[in-house]
Formats: sequence, structure tokens, C-alpha cells
Amino acid sequence: MTTRLMMVMILLSVSTPPIVAQVIRGDATAGQRVYEQQCLRCHGAKLDGNGPDSRDLIVRPADLRSQSTRSKTDWELLVAISNGVLFTPMHGFRGKLTDQQLLDVLSYIRSVSPPDFSS
Repeated sequence: MTTRLMMVMILLSVSTPPIVAQVIRGDATAGQRVYEQQCLRCHGAKLDGNGPDSRDLIVRPADLRSQSTRSKTDWELLVAISNGVLFTPMHGFRGKLTDQQLLDVLSYIRSVSPPDFSS
């Protein structure tokens, strides 16, 4: 993991209230382009988990607009995007995308489906 991403993850995990820790430093517009190239086939144009390849997967892709996903911290989403999700077709993008692209994708996801801390 590069130093910059590690610093962002450390800053997000400091013991501050979750809303304060949810500071995204990515570019949502750039993130949308990366999402469309790398994520859309599984997660879909609406981020609903219904991409064109989703029906062929044993485990359905996450609905990135769902309450479950929206209640995750930026740290949790960055870890999933970077490392993948065990026992699912979601593979990690660390090494395939730059740290900035990872943050941009996170920013795009949050711009479409903002965090929900009501639960």
C-alpha cells in the first residue's frame, strides 16, 4: 500500500466521530470514468448491482445504493475496493488502479449514494 493511501486510511480511522471522519479527497467526475471502465459491468450504471455481467456471477454484486453499503465507512469501502471481498467475485483493484483512482471511485460512489449514519 502506498504511503499516501495509507495516510488517508489512517486519517479516516482516527477516533473521531464517523461524520467528521468521512472526508473524501477524490474527484467524483474522474471516479465516474473509472467506475464506468472497471465497475459498471458488475455493479451497473445505476450502482444497483445489476450490471450486464451480474446475472452470470454466483454471488451478486453489491447494490452500492443499499442501506447496508451506505452505512459503511469510507475506510470499509476503500478496503473492499482495494482488496476485494472474500468469497465473492469482487476482486481487488490495488495495483490495477492508482491510489488517486481508488479515492476518485469512492468519491463517485458517495456522490451517487451518500453515507447514511441514521442506523
